[in-house]
Amino acid sequence: MVTLLLIIIYLAFIGLGLPDALLGSAWSVMKNDIHATTEMAGYISLIISFSTVVSSLTASRLLHRFGTGKVTVFSILSTTIALLGFSFSENFVFLLILAIPLGLGAGSVDAALSNYVALHFKAKHMNWLHCFWGIGAVTGPLVMAYWLNQANNWRAGYVTVALILLGIVVVLLSTLSLWKIFEKGRVEGSGDEKKRVSNREAIRIPGVKMSMIAMLCYNGSETATGLWMASFFIVSKGVSPGTAAALSSLFFIGIILGRVISGFLSTHVSSKNLIRYGGIVGCFGLVILVMPIPYWIAAGALFIVGLGGAPIYPSIVHATPERFGEKASPSVIGLEMASAYTGSTLIPLGMGLIASQWGMSMVPLILLILFSVMFAATELVNRSNKATRLTV
Repeated sequence: MVTLLLIIIYLAFIGLGLPDALLGSAWSVMKNDIHATTEMAGYISLIISFSTVVSSLTASRLLHRFGTGKVTVFSILSTTIALLGFSFSENFVFLLILAIPLGLGAGSVDAALSNYVALHFKAKHMNWLHCFWGIGAVTGPLVMAYWLNQANNWRAGYVTVALILLGIVVVLLSTLSLWKIFEKGRVEGSGDEKKRVSNREAIRIPGVKMSMIAMLCYNGSETATGLWMASFFIVSKGVSPGTAAALSSLFFIGIILGRVISGFLSTHVSSKNLIRYGGIVGCFGLVILVMPIPYWIAAGALFIVGLGGAPIYPSIVHATPERFGEKASPSVIGLEMASAYTGSTLIPLGMGLIASQWGMSMVPLILLILFSVMFAATELVNRSNKATRLTV
């Protein structure tokens, strides 16, 4: 039964990843249909990510009341409805409104499932869990690329992804009882909330702030890559929208492969070193991407960036209970998630504004700066002897 539950969790993370790069893949075409400008995609991303921050910070309360299974079902259903709404949108304002349920649907399920796996499963499963997110994230742009090559039909792309998510919702509804395997001890109104480490207490634990900065930079760069890389290939490398959408998926293919490899390596390599080596590889790929190179070399460099960044997010999350204590883990992971989605909120918007003024060639340079800051922050956490568990 535990194995079946793990499969269901993997499936839920595919659903979480499916919408992540859809907007960036379709925006170069859909902006003309809804009379929008290039930088307006950043405003949609802003609302999605802000809603996700709010949702991730309230995840623990929802989990205490409803349990992981029900929260996951509701979150993915919310995402499904929002994507269907996107497919019927005729103006930019409607997209802004739909961005709210799209973001709310992502936050709770990400924080909930990440903490669930960090507490109950081995490090390899955390890497593979986020690998399945990558499967969803790469499938979204490929679906959109297919429909863009069919008379630029971006609306059909959104409908197709929404129908896939609806199928995942049906599977989750039929297997809700499985989540009770690790939630048998959860008692409604038992007063467990009073015994938990608060966000205010958690943020004072040595090392937590640097971990939050690392998550902010990594997740912000990941989201910005999904949003703007297709436009970078179109404007800077002169490829078609369909080709650009397909090439941008190489980033997520790199993430998928990297997390599969990291899952196997995690039994022999510490999370600290997985984060360190991944940061070095990612920076190497971005140095190449900054150079004036042909689009096919740039595509390869983008793959390397995804490959290098792959273990960073799951390794930081899975190491949280060990670094800061299981009791503090839910709050610390909530803070890490909130910080990560704050990066997703602000960085893509800022990158869009900079690119609209200085050109799309700025995108890989900004990503290189973000990766460098992330690497420095993780090294400070790794080398610090002050990052100790909270004792109560």
